[in-house]
Amino acid sequence: MRVLTWNLWWRFGPWEVRQPAIATELLAVDADLLLLQEVWAKDDIDQAEDLGAALGFFVARSHRSDGTRHEFGNAILSRWPVAQTETLILPGPDGNPGHRSAVAARLQAPGGDRWAVTTHLDWRYDGSRTRQMQLEQVVGWIVDLVGDVSSLAYPIVLGGDFNAVPESDEIRRLTGLSIPYVDGLVFTDAWAAVGDGPGHTWTRENAHSPDAQWPRRRLDYVFSSWPRPKPTGNPREAWLGGIEAHDGVVPSDHAAVIVELDDRRPPSEVNE
Repeated sequence: MRVLTWNLWWRFGPWEVRQPAIATELLAVDADLLLLQEVWAKDDIDQAEDLGAALGFFVARSHRSDGTRHEFGNAILSRWPVAQTETLILPGPDGNPGHRSAVAARLQAPGGDRWAVTTHLDWRYDGSRTRQMQLEQVVGWIVDLVGDVSSLAYPIVLGGDFNAVPESDEIRRLTGLSIPYVDGLVFTDAWAAVGDGPGHTWTRENAHSPDAQWPRRRLDYVFSSWPRPKPTGNPREAWLGGIEAHDGVVPSDHAAVIVELDDRRPPSEVNE
């Protein structure tokens, strides 16, 4: 299963000319599952729906508590039908509901349903406490949605722009290098497992970020939940996308992360 996560940079910069470049890149990647952040909606135009139509994919996107679309939100685009969509509004630095969110989708894929989640955390360099608070809510919410994670036939795919480097407390807790947010649930960082090189997704070399204050950071991730029935969901390959220009336009200020996850079921289940 091929998964892409990508921050599309909302309507910032030369946003109108970036839209065809984004679509071209997504078509070329040919992923099964797209986890997108900074997706915009305005009036009767929805970037997620437009991209879904161009790709022939099903769409799950974040909504406000009143059911209206997030104008600055997240979306999951899937090759498989979406059976259920849920949105979690994340707290801001003061602990009150903010403008950031997570969106989860239950997908009707071959072999059985599977869950995908994408999110976009607080960006501030000094915001580790906020990001940990946000991730604590995200992981708890996932458990509420799916129940006993160890009983799932397919692991949960979690991706997004976490605005945190791998050595940060927030990512260490997520991957089990420190005390987990929820006992019995951690996530494999696909790039750490199989990626080559530093995997920086935020760099000064990007044409949209020449004056980045803190460049060369790996902020964007694809995770696979553990425990999981091996080899199902194990990362096999990871690489970056969205770096090259299309017709002279770089699609976003972030690079995309693309991951191949093992889709095979455990031998014992195959033989049953």
